[in-house]
Amino acid sequence: MNKIPVIIDCDPGIDDVMALLLAFAREELDIRLITTEPGNQTQEKTIYNARAFTSFMKQNIEIARGLDTPFFHQLEVAAEVHGESGLGDMVLPAPTLPESSRSAIDAMKDVLQSSEEPIVLIATGPLTNIGALFLAHPEVKKKIRYISYMGGAAVGGNTTPTTEFNVFVDPHAADIVFRSGVPIVMSGLDLTHKSFVTLEEIAEVEALETEFARQISSLMKFYIHHTKQTPFHEENYETNIRLHDLCAVSYVVTPELFKGDEYHVEIEIEGRLTRGTTVVDYMERTGLPKNVKVLHTVDREAFRKQFFQAIEKMNRLIG
Repeated sequence: MNKIPVIIDCDPGIDDVMALLLAFAREELDIRLITTEPGNQTQEKTIYNARAFTSFMKQNIEIARGLDTPFFHQLEVAAEVHGESGLGDMVLPAPTLPESSRSAIDAMKDVLQSSEEPIVLIATGPLTNIGALFLAHPEVKKKIRYISYMGGAAVGGNTTPTTEFNVFVDPHAADIVFRSGVPIVMSGLDLTHKSFVTLEEIAEVEALETEFARQISSLMKFYIHHTKQTPFHEENYETNIRLHDLCAVSYVVTPELFKGDEYHVEIEIEGRLTRGTTVVDYMERTGLPKNVKVLHTVDREAFRKQFFQAIEKMNRLIG
């Protein structure tokens, strides 16, 4: 099998560890590096969570610390959604994997430059690290096949009326990345709200009757109970668990599950009411080249099965 080389840049975060779980379970992926940044929680907590979860999953992957703060804004975390630790009420053993001696920026540069084939960047948090990488080492862009990004929203945000959280945290970094010329596949809220499992379906996980399965089902329940107060006017919102970050991994291994279209997308960095908005040029008013594939549809049942199969596989490995 010709594996797909990837770097995963994340801010764990409940849905980030769900995305890591799927990535670890997929034999198609060759995970060369994991990098962390603040977002769902502070950098100290996100890198600890990445090390602890990756160790718990019996994976031996380099994990490097990224920047501690967004480019220009004060850090705003999502403790009300992900809990004080960033992983809800999940309790993991102390990590056995050490923190890399290399910074995230240096590690990404080295991995990209040493690769004989282009690498896919999977990004599930703010784009702080990748934006910094492009500023410091623009020569690595040619070594990136594309960026599979969970972030943004074409219509309606979850942090402001127009802005999705990951872009809101560091819009200036997102602006650098979206203007970089590197191909981007955007799994925004328009897609991720359709990428869910239900509370009833979690019973399939609980039926495995292992400590691992209990931890995963508990984590998902924590996630929905701390997000269901959000007033999205969607059917069954309070019983559907949106696995946002999972989409960025799922697209890389099974792009056939998704549909999307190419548009020109820009990041609003100056608006008083619209900071971090991903402005999608649906009507081609700007006349600018299309730079992002904006996903909008998913085969929800196949997506759910893929995730649950990953849980079953990793459950056998963890024991």
